[in-house]
Amino acid sequence: MFYSVRSATRTALAMIFSVYLSNVPAEAYAADSVTAPDSGAYATDSAAAPDSDASAGTGSSTPKLDEIVVIAQHLNEARNGIQTQTGASTYTINEEAIAAQPGGDNQLLNQVILQAPDVAQDSFGQFHVRGEHNGLQYRLNGIVLPEGISVFGQSLDPRLISSLTLITGALPAEYGLRTAGIIDLKTKSGVIDPGGSVSLYGGSHGTVEPSFNYGGTDGRLNYFVSVDFLRNDLGIESPDGRSNPDHDQTTQYHGFGYFEYILDESNRLSAVLSSSVGNFQIPNRAGQVPGIANADGTPLTVNGQTTFNSDGLQETQRELNHFAILSWQHSQGALDVQTSLTARYSSLNFVPDPLGDVLFNGIAQNAYKQNVAYALQSDAAYRLNDAHTLRAGVFLQSDHSKSLTTSGVIALDNAGNQINDIPENVVDNGSKTEWIESTYVQDEWKLIPSVTVNYGLRFDKFTAFTSAHQISPRLNVVWQALDDTTVHAGYSRYLSPPPFELVGNETVGKFVNTTAGPAITQADSPLPEQANYFDIGVQQKVGNQYTVGLDSYYKQSHNLIDEGQFGAPIILTPFNYTYGKQYGVELTNGFTAQNLSAYLNLSWQYAHGKAIDSAQFNFSPDDLAYIATHYIHLDHEQQFTASGGVSYLWDHTRFSADLLLGSGLRASPTLPSGMVIPNGDHLPYYTQVNLGVNHIFHLGDAGTLTARFDVINVFDKIYEIRDGTGVGVGAPQFGPRRGLFFGLSKSI
Repeated sequence: MFYSVRSATRTALAMIFSVYLSNVPAEAYAADSVTAPDSGAYATDSAAAPDSDASAGTGSSTPKLDEIVVIAQHLNEARNGIQTQTGASTYTINEEAIAAQPGGDNQLLNQVILQAPDVAQDSFGQFHVRGEHNGLQYRLNGIVLPEGISVFGQSLDPRLISSLTLITGALPAEYGLRTAGIIDLKTKSGVIDPGGSVSLYGGSHGTVEPSFNYGGTDGRLNYFVSVDFLRNDLGIESPDGRSNPDHDQTTQYHGFGYFEYILDESNRLSAVLSSSVGNFQIPNRAGQVPGIANADGTPLTVNGQTTFNSDGLQETQRELNHFAILSWQHSQGALDVQTSLTARYSSLNFVPDPLGDVLFNGIAQNAYKQNVAYALQSDAAYRLNDAHTLRAGVFLQSDHSKSLTTSGVIALDNAGNQINDIPENVVDNGSKTEWIESTYVQDEWKLIPSVTVNYGLRFDKFTAFTSAHQISPRLNVVWQALDDTTVHAGYSRYLSPPPFELVGNETVGKFVNTTAGPAITQADSPLPEQANYFDIGVQQKVGNQYTVGLDSYYKQSHNLIDEGQFGAPIILTPFNYTYGKQYGVELTNGFTAQNLSAYLNLSWQYAHGKAIDSAQFNFSPDDLAYIATHYIHLDHEQQFTASGGVSYLWDHTRFSADLLLGSGLRASPTLPSGMVIPNGDHLPYYTQVNLGVNHIFHLGDAGTLTARFDVINVFDKIYEIRDGTGVGVGAPQFGPRRGLFFGLSKSI
């Protein structure tokens, strides 16, 4: 799978396994006992765990269920301790909080994350954290998931989550490559929360969503499985604000399985299997007419036609995402280690309307992209003494990407007029392999009882369309100023490769003298981003019920990475601004009483870039010239964002509401002189309020039946997410119109 291991990687592996092979004193873990519900405290001493000699580590008999629960809980806590978020900004949403939101676990994952601080929604299910376009890394039980190609398909479902944590800010050394936000998901486990449910959810927009999930245990084997099917008529955001846009049906299938086998008190094997298939129609804007003309002003003619009804366009996109993970965890004494092998297959196929796309866009491109990735990850934590916890790890990844395009275009003469009206095909295929090697070491040092310092170094190297390497220092300090007051500050140096699986192989020269010919032929490869990141914040608890936090950040970047949709296929293309700067402030509020919980997040951000230095052929000469001498707002900047929610439980009935408020993403206004200012304006402010109510019926020995009713966008506010202008922005998209949804869920 990996053909070479560089010296830095070999050093990290040797360090990890030399620690593992060393003589670890058993008493070093005594202070870190774990308590499981109704199970007492876990202890390495066999006297504290009845029948432990016969049931754990010998294989002579199957351990009792309560012992399996205790061991699994201990291993989960140890796995969590391998990572640290010391000094970073974290926001956690557990499964109870997800269930309390309107829509519950029937939502898509991006809708859950939108309730976190400083997260702005975008089209195609995208979202932006702290003014970054993407830069997100997904982890499952601490394991990095290789990136996929999907734009609006989502392979991870809220039903599999026991908790979701968004980690951002100045990150410790163990986090790298994608640093705008770490979305760390903890999976449900059949041994901790056995049982499951079968449900049916649906309503407006032709939505039908049956699902099934179940977790259990069989001796040493614990498992959790989840499957669902989604069909609706609003697969992608409406391009014209209608509640039911033309040609916007989607069918999606998701399957997930988590399996773990407990070898003994200190070791377990786990496996994850996930599959996602999404079929999408691309929605049409009604009443549009082709506007492409020859240089002499005559309309473009294709196969004898000059007009086309936009309602009749037939574009589709199919997305596949499959991944598998095999992990081994060892936790004994002062040492915790997790080593994982990961494989991921991702593909995207866009099928155009062969006639309509040429008339509207000058090109009908059948695009197929495929990415296959393999990764090895090993992380370890060693509690050296009461003051120091050492952590180290290594990450290796190999990606092979394939890009196949066949584009129908009309040939033009040197004057810019069509030679004939029969499209000709331009075939442009290519493939590339990327290698990533990363390693880190860090020390969490309790300097004094009230001050903890986490410092470390990270080394990243990648080789793909471009290559780079960097040693990145990290430093975080957490000060417990008072019993209820916590202050944190940090600095991180980052190196982020461009998203390899999205880099196209388009040969610009092949399209010269065609209707898809670019005005600019320069096509430099996307570059890695290097950045300095500073973060400082304070959190104050007021009694046991209210918590308020204030956090600020500043990021200065060289070759800032951005992405845009250039052309009809809904495939994002990365490019760079030579200079970038982002900064902002977040205010978080949380209140929890016996039956009432509420939160409110407010954020302000500023994100600018200057001078485009890669993928220049995607831009007009005027835009390139303006951006070369001016800092402009990034297209995904939303200067003010708010999210909030409230939930109240009354006699087995839960009432909930949440809201999103934003100042709008960027747009490019046209001045009276005819000059266009790239991203020079923002769309109007918008609000979206959602309501939900669910009631649990207790059926005795038959379990429970939960009925829910949700109203999405209760005031039916019509608002634009995108207006079709802006750097790298495709067609307009609108937020969802009012939707009424009903669901029944039966426990099993």
